[in-house]
Amino acid sequence: MTRTINPRRRPAHMSATVKAVIFDWAGTTVDHGSIAPVMAFVEVFRLHDVDITTDEARAPMGVHKRDHIRAIIQMPRVTSVWQAVHGRPPSEEDVEAVYQEFVPVQLRVLAGYADPIPGAIDTVARLRDRGIKIGSTTGYNRQMMDILAPAAARHGFEPDSIVCVSDVPAGRPEPWMALRSAMDLRTYPPSLIVKVGDTIPDIEEGLNAGMWTVAVTVTGNELGLAADQLAALSLDELERRRARARIRLVDGGAHYVIDGIWNLPQVLDDIEARLADGQRP
Repeated sequence: MTRTINPRRRPAHMSATVKAVIFDWAGTTVDHGSIAPVMAFVEVFRLHDVDITTDEARAPMGVHKRDHIRAIIQMPRVTSVWQAVHGRPPSEEDVEAVYQEFVPVQLRVLAGYADPIPGAIDTVARLRDRGIKIGSTTGYNRQMMDILAPAAARHGFEPDSIVCVSDVPAGRPEPWMALRSAMDLRTYPPSLIVKVGDTIPDIEEGLNAGMWTVAVTVTGNELGLAADQLAALSLDELERRRARARIRLVDGGAHYVIDGIWNLPQVLDDIEARLADGQRP
């Protein structure tokens, strides 16, 4: 007996249509250059008489903020300065103390960095016109998102799902936030979902969840520039920094690397062509 598949009822895993996009927040959809967390990290270390650079503050970006602080404090230069100031190497108790001080500092500045990145609102509208659901994940905890999300919504950015690092057993690079978002959106399989972010942990989160991954360069943590700072760059300097960011994110495993969220619809067209050809992430 010959079996056939009714094309009108083919299983979801045979679909060639992207069903959902899961966005990061700072540097991807809001807060051009991912400025808010950097300010908070620099300030909270200064409270302990330890000055860190913006590059040091940015290096671990994308992970749980406690893990981020641990990564900073374990950097050889920062560890050396900490020991010189405090007379001992930093401990896990110090990590926790800095994290607890970090939270109110971050809460204080978040609402001021809720403006959507140029193109974000239009892009989300275009995705919804295609029947695509909009999820989001973030290294911010729920207390932080209770400030940032309503502020962003007032500017027009309001995803269908918001999953915070405090909602799952572990944050990036583990896949749980992305998978929780897919569950919230009731969308599967992961091969029909696209994860978009501006850091390597964002990409690892998507890859570990079995999703397509798209990394953004110009608006995100890799360049680390607010919109006015970006506009002040020469074309040569912009290209140099963009190329460096692209190499890092490609090496980090991204399926696609784009300047910003406004480039995403063309990427989805390509992903759907690849799905139709039988390819999977």
